[in-house]
Amino acid sequence: MVDSPGPAVRIVQLELEVLRALAAGDLAEAQRHAPVQLTSYLVEPDSQRLWQMRVEQVADDPESAAWVTGVVVDARTGSTVGRAGFHGPPDGDGMVEVGYSIDTAERRRGYARAALRWLLARAATEPDVRVVRASVSPDNAVSRGLVLAHGFVEVGDQWDDEDGLEIVYEVPADSPTR
Repeated sequence: MVDSPGPAVRIVQLELEVLRALAAGDLAEAQRHAPVQLTSYLVEPDSQRLWQMRVEQVADDPESAAWVTGVVVDARTGSTVGRAGFHGPPDGDGMVEVGYSIDTAERRRGYARAALRWLLARAATEPDVRVVRASVSPDNAVSRGLVLAHGFVEVGDQWDDEDGLEIVYEVPADSPTR
């Protein structure tokens, strides 16, 4: 894979009180406690559903907060451009699944690629992570191309009650193809 220039990002994890406010659609309350500037994209219906899942997850397992979805911040400008993270800590087989979504106003600028690279770099440094998974809708050619460009290979498919059919891709956490 040829490395292409693009933005540098960091993923900022959020405290439970921020997740709760985002899940409730209360951007002002979330912002009061957030370590970075938040945007209205983070309280759109799809984002709210995700935050609701993460609130339950973190409330049940506080240690998962270090793994779950955070906000994607452009390292140069400090602007929040989306959300990304893992679905949770590594499972018993050492697998983590990535998820990312970039604000529609910020798409086609390399942020999804940068967020995926950030997640893959983190996974590579975690001793309990052996494999990284991505589940992609068959209709999402852009995301499918992104994971394939980063060494992921198709390993099967699954049905997700919210998203429907998903193609499952995996890559070893220490893969040199990224």
